[in-house]
Amino acid sequence: MESQKIAPNRVVSLSYSLSLTNGQIADEATAEQPLVFIHGVGQTLPEFDARIEGLSVGEGFSFTLTAEQGYGESDERWIIELQKSIFEGPEVPADILQIGAILPMQDQDGNPMDGKLVEIGDDTVKLDFNHPLAGEALHFTGKVESVREATSDELDHGHVHGPGGHQH
Repeated sequence: MESQKIAPNRVVSLSYSLSLTNGQIADEATAEQPLVFIHGVGQTLPEFDARIEGLSVGEGFSFTLTAEQGYGESDERWIIELQKSIFEGPEVPADILQIGAILPMQDQDGNPMDGKLVEIGDDTVKLDFNHPLAGEALHFTGKVESVREATSDELDHGHVHGPGGHQH
């Protein structure tokens, strides 16, 4: 049987390494523990999808996405000053306020958001709610491990079931 190519609504399994301009490895997945997703349904960056579309099992890839093609440029509007008193109280760990700490927060609608603590003042703190990879060019190298048709249940639920995916 001819190997399937990556196309919309197919389950894709990739091994890859994501490195930044400075050479730092930001993320990786192995052949034993690959990234598994449904192609073309918004689970990966649109430009990432475009670059891997049409590849077959066993094919390698290597490409760089600009910051704009990835997570965008860092936006000053997402660096928010909050009252330090929000992080005080008996239920809050005493050492929570450390520069670089990722603090779980919620927006006004209750949606979870992670903020990186970037500044501690006398009465206020500044949290950066930009994506951690905002402003970074993203260099991907990897290999297509498998491709298969997504089941109707997977398409209905919007995620992969079984090995490497979601278990119900």
